[in-house]
Amino acid sequence: METYASLRNLKFLLHEVLNFSQLQQYERFADYDDEAADMALDAARQIADTYLYPFYREMDKDKAYYAEGTVHTHPALKEGIKALADGGWIAAIDDYDAGGQQMPATLLHAGLFQFYAANANLAAYAFLTQAAANLIRTFGDEKLHEAFVPDMYSGAWQGTMALTEPQAGSSLSDITTSAELTDEGHYLIRGQKIYISGGDHTAVDNVVHLLLARIKGAPAGTRGISLFVVPKFRLEDGELVDNDVTTAGIFGKMGQKGYVAAHLMLGEQREDCHGYLVGSPHQGLKFMFQMMNEARIGTGLVAAGTASAAYYAALKYAKERPQGRHPSNKDVNQEQVLIIEHADVKRMLLFQKAVVEGSLALLLQCSKLSDIAHVAEGEEKENAHLLLELLTPIAKSYPSEMGTLAVSTGMQCLGGAGYTDDFPLEQYYRDIRVNAIYEGTTGIHGMDLLGRKVTMAKGKAVKLLMQEIQATIEMAAKHSQLADMATQLGQVTRQLHKVTLSLLELASKEKPEVFLADATLYLEYFGTVTIAWQWLKQAAISNAALEKDLSTDEYEFYQGKVFTCRYFFEYELPKTSGLAYRLSSEDRLTLEIEESFIN
Repeated sequence: METYASLRNLKFLLHEVLNFSQLQQYERFADYDDEAADMALDAARQIADTYLYPFYREMDKDKAYYAEGTVHTHPALKEGIKALADGGWIAAIDDYDAGGQQMPATLLHAGLFQFYAANANLAAYAFLTQAAANLIRTFGDEKLHEAFVPDMYSGAWQGTMALTEPQAGSSLSDITTSAELTDEGHYLIRGQKIYISGGDHTAVDNVVHLLLARIKGAPAGTRGISLFVVPKFRLEDGELVDNDVTTAGIFGKMGQKGYVAAHLMLGEQREDCHGYLVGSPHQGLKFMFQMMNEARIGTGLVAAGTASAAYYAALKYAKERPQGRHPSNKDVNQEQVLIIEHADVKRMLLFQKAVVEGSLALLLQCSKLSDIAHVAEGEEKENAHLLLELLTPIAKSYPSEMGTLAVSTGMQCLGGAGYTDDFPLEQYYRDIRVNAIYEGTTGIHGMDLLGRKVTMAKGKAVKLLMQEIQATIEMAAKHSQLADMATQLGQVTRQLHKVTLSLLELASKEKPEVFLADATLYLEYFGTVTIAWQWLKQAAISNAALEKDLSTDEYEFYQGKVFTCRYFFEYELPKTSGLAYRLSSEDRLTLEIEESFIN
C-alpha cells in the first residue's frame, strides 16, 4: 500500500490523461519522453523516501526555534535541501547552459507533489528558493544572476519572497518599506517584513530575499512598488558580510512547525541594508506576480500532497482496524469487521480520494498549460495563458479548502485515535490549514476569479474552458456507463454559465461591493464544476482501459477511478445547486447588516 502518494496515479495523469510526451514537439522539451518522465518520478520517490518522509513527524516535535538572534531548525533540513539540489530539482526548470535540465513544469510539479506529500515542512524551503531564483533569472540582469542564482541552485543559499508588512497585510498598496538610491548604485532598504517563510535559518549559509519596497518619491499605491534582491549577507571583496537584515523572531504557528515564518527588520540597526534593483523601477508588483502565480500552484500542490498523505494514513488504518459489525448482524459472538467494510467509512475515504486526485489532476493540467504558454507561439500560447490565468485561483484554493476538509475526514476515520499524536492525522490537520491563507486568502482568490479572470479578453478564457469541458462531455458520452454523468456535467455547466452572466449583469448596474459580496461562494461553485470535469475525463480514460485484458492491480486501479468519479457526481457536484441558488438571490444581507448587529 502507498505510504503518502500514489506513483501509479501520477503516471496515469501524466501519460494517459495529459499525454505528457506531446511536449516533445517543442524544442525546449525534446528530451522528455515517457521513459525520461518515469525515471524522474522514480528518482523523486527515492529522495522523498530517504531524506523527507522519515523526518516529517520529527520536524514537528523538534520544531524550529529562535534563540539569541539565531533561528535553529531540525538537522535533517540541511541534508534534505542538499539532496534536492544534488538531484537537480531546484535548478530543474532552468536552461541546460545555466545548470538546469529544461524540465517541463508538468514533470517538475509531479515530482514536487511527492516531496510535499512526504514532508512539505522540508521541501517547501527548497522550492521557495527555486521560485526566488527564477525571478532573478527572468527579470534581473546578468550581474544579479551570477551573484545569487548559482548558490541558490546548489542549496547553499535560501530564497524567499518578502511582501507582507505589519500595517499592510495583503494590501500591498499600503507597504511602506523604503528604498533610497546611493551613489554606488545600490539602494538602502529600511522597513519590516512579517510572516516570511524560510526567512532565516541555520541550514543554509545565506538567505536571499526577493523584496517589495517603495523607492523614495515613487507614486502612491501599487504603481510605486519596486522589486529588490536583499540578502542577509552581501558580498564584499569576495567575502560575505552582514547586510543589516535582522531577525526579530519567528512566529509560533498552529502547524508547519518545521517551516520557519520570520519577522525581519531591514536597516534598523545601522541603516546599512543594501538592496539591488531587479529590472526597472516601479515594476515590482508585475514581476512579483510571476513568483506569486508559481507559488499559488505550489501552494495547491502542498495542500494536495498533505491531503494525499493523510488519505493513505486513513486508508491504512481502515484496512487494519476491526470495529463493530454490519447493521444486519446482531450476533456479538461474531468477529468484528474491518472498518473499511462500513459504508460510511467508504464514503469518507472516497471523499478524500476524490479531493486529492481531482486536485492533482487540475494542478498538473495547469502545469501543462504553463509549459505550453512558455514555449508555444501565437494563438496556442495565448489560449494556454488565458486558461492558466482562469484556473489558477481554483488550483490554489480548491486543494487548500477541500484538502482541509479531506484531512479532517481522514481524522474522523480513525475516531479518537486520529486526535492523538500516536498517528500523523493530527499533524496533517494542523499543517494543511495554512494553505488557504498562503498566497492570498480564499476570499482574495474569489474576487480575483469573479472580478478579473472571467472577464479577461472579453470572456475568452471562460469560452476556452467551456470548450474543454464540452470535449470531455462528448468523450464520456460515448461510454454508456458514463452517459448520465456526462449529461449531468453539461447541465451544471450551463447553470454556471447562466449564473456568471447574471453576476456580470449585476456588475454593470451596481457598485463592486454588490457584485463581489459572494465571490468566495462563486469560487467554490466554479471549483466544484472544474474538478467534476477533471474526474469525468479520468473516468472516460479509465473506462476505456477497462475494456482491455488487465492484471488484478490495474483492474482495481481503473475501477477505483470510475467509482470515485461516480462518488463525486453523486455527493459533491449536487452541492452546486445550493450555491447557484444563493448566487442568484437578491438578498444582500451581508451588505445590509450593520456591523454592530454582529455581536
